[in-house]
Amino acid sequence: KHKKTCVTLEEVWERVDAAYAAKEWRDLLKWEGRMEQLLQGQSDASRCSILHDFGWAHVVAMRATGSRDHVLATVRLLDRLIELMGTMERFRDQGEAMCVAAEYLLHAEKREEGYLYFQRARAVGAAHGFFSVECRACTGLAQLAIEQGRDEEGLDLLRNALAAAPLDEEEETSYELPVLLSLTSALLKTGALDEVEPLVVRFREAGKAESKRTGQLCYSELHSLITSAQLLQARGKPREAEGELRTLLDLAFANKAAVEKMMPGPQLLLREATLFLKSLDPSIGAPEQQSLTAELAQMRLGAM
Repeated sequence: KHKKTCVTLEEVWERVDAAYAAKEWRDLLKWEGRMEQLLQGQSDASRCSILHDFGWAHVVAMRATGSRDHVLATVRLLDRLIELMGTMERFRDQGEAMCVAAEYLLHAEKREEGYLYFQRARAVGAAHGFFSVECRACTGLAQLAIEQGRDEEGLDLLRNALAAAPLDEEEETSYELPVLLSLTSALLKTGALDEVEPLVVRFREAGKAESKRTGQLCYSELHSLITSAQLLQARGKPREAEGELRTLLDLAFANKAAVEKMMPGPQLLLREATLFLKSLDPSIGAPEQQSLTAELAQMRLGAM
């Protein structure tokens, strides 16, 4: 500790910058005790940059260690960023930061606090016309409502989020996709097949568009196929549902590298797809089952 306090502030700047540039979160967090000194006398923009860098380190540490302490440390830094962004009138960034804080709080099982952050974000989005923020906040609020058994409230929030999604200022499908995933899943559970059918088509097209935009297969495109299969089964079309599941598996196996980068999300999805396929086609024999199992094992997903 004594050695760190003997390091000049200029040297601390250099080491923090070097650690962030090298993406070494451990080295960066060694200097968090000097963060307040770094912040003193800086412009708002520089203070945002410093808080962002230490927040980044805690996020990476959280993913590496699973520690709840890093989650809460990230939220504390986000709180300071949220205040600064309001002062700087960066309201879109402020609303997005509120949504991120809410998501981290949910990860830490602090649902009531997460709910309040989503509410604040929704208010910021509505007040300043940032549809992307309103969309993200409504999606988060909807998921909490559905978790708590308030299905109709959750569905209304998701419908509101979907209405805002195409209006987002960056015109990205990335805002639309999580809403479509949540809304189609919720509607299928309630049996609202007429409402969900056009949304499943929209989900499929948006998923394909996102894969094309990013240049690699995205998780939403895979998920849209199992959603389509669920709808077809509910419509009494098991053979068509089977076709969608086989398309999903073929797509995943043809894009193994991209799927492995998505981990762990596709693990449950692909296992669900294989079990769903077997339920639709009990005639699947041992050779085909072994082939599917081998493919999954090669993707480090384990056996069915």
